[in-house]
Parts: sequence; structure tokens; C-alpha cells
Amino acid sequence: MRMTDEGRSRNVAIVAPHFPPSNLAGVHRARLLSQHLAEFGWRPIIVTTHWRHYEEELDWGLNSLVDPKLEVIHTRAAPTKPVRTIGDIGVRALPWHLAAIEKLRRANRLDFLLITVPSFYSSVLGQLAYRRMPLPFGIDYIDPWVQMWPPAEVRFSKAWFSYKLGERLEPWAVKNASLITGVASGYYQGVIERNPQLETTAVQAAMPYGFSSADFVAPSVYSQRPKLFDPDDGHLHLVYAGAMLPKAYSVLERLFEGLALLKRENPEVAKRFRLHFIGTGKSPNDRNGFNVVPVAERLGVSGQVREHPNRIGYLDVLAHLTKAFGILVLGSTEAHYTPSKVYQAVQSRRPVFAMLHHASTAVDVLRESRAGFAVTHTTDRLPSIAEVSAALQHFAVGFDYDADQVDWSAFDEFSARESASRLGRAMDLASAKFDERVKRRTQ
Repeated sequence: MRMTDEGRSRNVAIVAPHFPPSNLAGVHRARLLSQHLAEFGWRPIIVTTHWRHYEEELDWGLNSLVDPKLEVIHTRAAPTKPVRTIGDIGVRALPWHLAAIEKLRRANRLDFLLITVPSFYSSVLGQLAYRRMPLPFGIDYIDPWVQMWPPAEVRFSKAWFSYKLGERLEPWAVKNASLITGVASGYYQGVIERNPQLETTAVQAAMPYGFSSADFVAPSVYSQRPKLFDPDDGHLHLVYAGAMLPKAYSVLERLFEGLALLKRENPEVAKRFRLHFIGTGKSPNDRNGFNVVPVAERLGVSGQVREHPNRIGYLDVLAHLTKAFGILVLGSTEAHYTPSKVYQAVQSRRPVFAMLHHASTAVDVLRESRAGFAVTHTTDRLPSIAEVSAALQHFAVGFDYDADQVDWSAFDEFSARESASRLGRAMDLASAKFDERVKRRTQ
């Protein structure tokens, strides 16, 4: 591990409002990065919220994937019961997260502060800490913050107020940031465009979520039989796991339209398909918040579609992926969206059927590695119904998948270790630029 001029190792406090045993997807960003950062000169310390303050169902199996040597600071948060006035965990935990950061700084154990968002309101922690005493900090965008989407277009709606608040908070939150990162450059490009001074004052870096092949060798993954389908019943079980993106529904509709056409033209193949959507409901804990089934019913393919709206445990998801006929990945109509679940899906050693924006980095990787099949679209044009139907038939009877023939080296740059390496280099550069600015101010 690299050392500071004072001869001690460098510490990075990573603010992750949710962390295992939370079952939200965002917990894996900090979990995966923290596995490898020490290798690149940075000792991670996680600042998170105690699980008793989480509202979602807990996944205790996730704790087995966290390095037991990792230092994790669990803080308090404002309660949501008996009256739920504020739900956002970033807001509820803000003063306690700030106190934990200041405690690390007073103990001379803080060399860099990295805030993963969402929760987007946690992004103000950097500026709050900076105002007390300047320090290098970065904001890591797992999702874009200030972006217009259909619910936010309704004036005076909750989504509209959230959008307007983000417009006002973001410039202040990033004002003195030394580092802006994201799972892809498109996730933070809008931040740079709205705050052009960041082009010169902040280092920028993109790194995917990354994957850890070690997740798939956990005993509870390879020994567990899927609960939501029988892999030996003769059907072609395709699994989509994770939330539905607001701008992915048109892609979902085109998939179902293609399946409906296949039912008419080749019913023997179509009737074998079973498309399982896991965790796609209106909220993580809502067992009846169906988002996908109504679309399937409207387009005449409800017999081939199954939806399990609420989230299930992460290791349980992996068990379903490894036993499926194939993995289904649906991208957004937005060019910047690069579904990190592609790289996780590939590690299941099952073929991937993906519908992605043609600009997604995953398209070429899937094709060149022979790990899957991709049907592409643009922002303004979806693939034809006939094209999707033909792709489904090819995937069912003509796609030659052999895990031993997959070029696994094609995924090295998307591993969690490589993402940690990029982040380590970015923090090196951001810290050096910060030190240089401080030096100039004191001369």
C-alpha cells in the first residue's frame, strides 16, 4: 500500500447510505470497490446507516460477501415510524454521516472522501465537510441526478419538486469537488455541462460497477435450487433481475411484440419460452406491485411471462441466473445507459439475450466474446418486431453457446478490480491537484 508523506497509509471514507445487509442494488458499488482499493493504495472505510433504519427487506446472506476486515461505520438516522415524514435515507442520516466524517478527520484518518449517490442528497456531505475545513472529496454517480423524466414533467408533483430541488442543490454540492466519477461517463456528463468549472477543477473518471466472479462460487449459489421455476421442466427460462428503468418500457413492449409475433408464426418455439422478471415491482417490498405483467397481458404474451415484483436475496438471484436457460437484459433508450447487470449476467455462464442501445459498450463485448446475443436500437428507433421475433427464435434453437468457448478475457476491463484500479488512480490525481491548489493559496 502506498503511503503519505507522513509515512501512514491513505484512507478513503466511502459514504454509502445503504450497505449490506440492505438488498438494494446500489450497495454493490461500495462493496465491490472496497474489495480491491487497498491493492491500489487506498484503505477503504465505509460510512453507512445502521440496518435497523432501512425500510427494505434485509438480505443477511450479503454479509458473507463483505470482507470481514473491512471497517464499516454504522450511524443513526431519523426514524420513519410512527409517522413517515421523510423517507430518503440520505436525508435521514445526513447529520450522523457528517459527524462520522468529522470524527475520522479529527483522528487524522481521512485523506479522501467519496460519496456514492443515490441517495443524491448525500452529495452535499462533501461541501458541508469542505466548509468546515477544505478536504479533497468526490461524488460517484451510480445514477444521473438532475434529469427530466416523465413523472417530473407533472408540475407540483413529488417528482417535479425533487427535480427542482436537485437543480438548486447540485451546483452547491459539486462546487469544490475534486473528483467526479460514475459507472459510465454519460452518468455525470450532465453535471459537467451544468457546472463547466468542473472541467478544470475536478478529475473525471468512469468505471463500471464491475463484477466479482467470487460471488457466483458462494456455496448458497451453486447448491441452491431456484424457487421461481423448475429448470428441468423443458421450458426455456430467461431471467431478468432488477428494477425496470423508466425509459426501458418501450424496449420491453418491443420484446413482447416480437414474442407475440413468434407465437403466431412459430407457436411450438414460442410456447417454450418463460420470461421471469424478478424485482421489477413498484417498490422493493411490494409483492403485488406488478409493472411487467400488465404489459404482457395487453400484448398477448401473459402465458410466457412471470413477474415476481418484490426483490429477493442477491445470492438467491444468482442461483436463479445460474440455473436459467438464458439471461435477459433490457437497456434504456438513452445512449448513456450501460447496464452493469450485463457483466454480472455473463458470470453466470449462461447465454445472454440483450436488447441494448447501439452505443452501449456491452454490445460489442457480448458479440466478440461469444457470451451472448444483442439486438440493438437507437434513441429514436427500436428494432422491428420481425427482427426481435427472429432473434428470439435464433436464441431458442440456433444460438451456439459454450461457456468454455467464451473469451473471458474480454471482460477483464469490467471487473471490480479494474474499476477499483481506475478509482485509485483518479483519487491519486485528484489528491495531487487538491494539494497543489492548497499550496498555491498559502504562498
